[in-house]
Amino acid sequence: MQQPTVASLSRDTKFEGFLLVRSAEQRTSSNGGKYLDLTLCDTSGDINCKMWDGTVPPPKQGSVIKVRGTVQEYNGRLQMRIERMRTPAPEDDVDPSQLMPCAPERPESMLKEIHATIDRMKTPELQGILRELLKMAGDKLSYYPAAQRVHHAERSGLLHHTLSILRAAEKLLPLYPFLDGDLLRAGAIAHDLSKTAEFLSDEAGNVSDYSAEGQLLGHLVHGVAQVQEAARRAGVSGEYVLLLAHMVISHHGMAEHGSPRPPMFPEAEMLHMLDDMDAKMNEMEGVMRRTPVGAFSEKIWSLDRRLYHPRTHGAEAAQKAPASSDEQSYLGLL
Repeated sequence: MQQPTVASLSRDTKFEGFLLVRSAEQRTSSNGGKYLDLTLCDTSGDINCKMWDGTVPPPKQGSVIKVRGTVQEYNGRLQMRIERMRTPAPEDDVDPSQLMPCAPERPESMLKEIHATIDRMKTPELQGILRELLKMAGDKLSYYPAAQRVHHAERSGLLHHTLSILRAAEKLLPLYPFLDGDLLRAGAIAHDLSKTAEFLSDEAGNVSDYSAEGQLLGHLVHGVAQVQEAARRAGVSGEYVLLLAHMVISHHGMAEHGSPRPPMFPEAEMLHMLDDMDAKMNEMEGVMRRTPVGAFSEKIWSLDRRLYHPRTHGAEAAQKAPASSDEQSYLGLL
C-alpha cells in the first residue's frame, strides 16, 4: 500500500487510503444531528476523524476501512473530515498488519528476556511470585497494550513498557549499589501486569473499554491483590510480599495520579521515576514523529504542554519510517 502515513499528515492536505479503526461511535451534535466520531490509525500514529453523515453506521473496531477526506485543525489538533468511507474490496489486497501499531520487538523475544532476568535473580521469594504473576497474565501479555490512548498504546505495548523499564533499571543499578537489585527488577516486571485485567483488548491491541475490575479497582489496587495471590500460590510469605505490593500501589507516585501511598523506600521511588520517564519518553517520541522539525505540537493533554521539535533532530528523524512489512508480518491476525 502506497499512501501517506498518519504522522506525515498536515492541515489542509487531502488523504485517500486505508486505515485501521481504533474506535468508532455515532454521536449527536448540539443541533440534534447524527455524526460519526472515529479514531483511525496506521503504524505511525492515529488521528481523530469526523463524518457528518448520520446515516452511515460506525465500522467495527479493529477493522480496516478506506477513507477519503481532508485534514483540518480543531482546538490545536489535527482532525480529518471524512467525505467517503467504505470497507476494503478483495481486489484492494490490504494487509492489516501493515496498519497495526505494534511494539518494535517481537513479544516472544521480550518475554524470553523477562524470563531470563527472573532466572538470574538470587531471591527465590521474588522469583516465585513473578513466575506466578506471569502465569496469571497468560497469553494476554503477548498482545496487550500498556494503555488505551497515551503511552505504549500498541500491540504488545505492555511488554514493551515493562522491558524498557527493566532495561533502564539494569543500567542504573551500578550507579546506586545500595539498592536491592532483585527487588527493583521485580517491581519493574510486576508493576503493570494487572492491566491485563484492567481493560478489554482484542489481539490487535485495540482497547474497547475498561473491565469491571478496571473501573471499580484500577490496576494498582487490583495489582496488589494479584501480588498477594501469586505469593500464596508460590508459597511465599514475609516482607518481600509486602514490599512488592507497595511498589505496585505506589508506582504512580502520588494521590493525584492514583497512588494511595507515595513510594516509601528507595526501590519504590526508583520504580516510580522509571515508570514516569518511560511513559513520557514514549509519548514524546510519538509527538516528535508527527510534528515537523522546527515546529510546536498541539497541546498534549497528558503532559499539559506543547512540545517543540528541535531542528537538530533533522528532517529524517521527524518522519521516522514505520516498521517494515517483514517486521510486522508475524502478526497475521486479521
